[in-house]
Amino acid sequence: MIVQFLAEPIDYDGTAIHSLWAYRRFGLQGDSLLAFVGGCDIPFDHMVDLEDVRRRSRIWSPRMLHFIEERFDTDLEKAVLRQRLLASLVRDEFERLAGRRIDRRGDDLFDGAKKLSISIAAATPVSTKIHFGINVVRADGLDVPTEGLEAYGVDPRGLTEAVLKRYADEMAGVFDARTRARGVP
Repeated sequence: MIVQFLAEPIDYDGTAIHSLWAYRRFGLQGDSLLAFVGGCDIPFDHMVDLEDVRRRSRIWSPRMLHFIEERFDTDLEKAVLRQRLLASLVRDEFERLAGRRIDRRGDDLFDGAKKLSISIAAATPVSTKIHFGINVVRADGLDVPTEGLEAYGVDPRGLTEAVLKRYADEMAGVFDARTRARGVP
């Protein structure tokens, strides 16, 4: 699995959730988890979560830390479980770096009523995709109060490196566990 932090700023508009984004944009072929920092502004015609479209909820942030995963399987339930694992790892590393407890509710992170993250898992014709973004700075003018990593003194790069390593280790552990157990008749 390719696990990489992309140093160049990239704004997220929802199109990175399309299949083969890492291959088309960076020549990175295969299962991958890429991270980058950039703005976020998702127009309604790019939104995957139909509840956000129905509610006309604006998804925007001046600066976020984004994670994009693509796995070449089409099991959306597995993707949702990986999405929640990723959210848990981000929460764990955030708490370690900030010295502050935050909550994971499903696939999102909260500090009380303040929402820190956005996330979606989706199936494409050839893969499953995850986008997980956590605010680096607070996004104002939304339906929900938000907060960002800067308010807690958390460096996005340090958080990213720890999460990418832990996620890769988790996936290697999953592979090990499923390839060493004998079948049960």
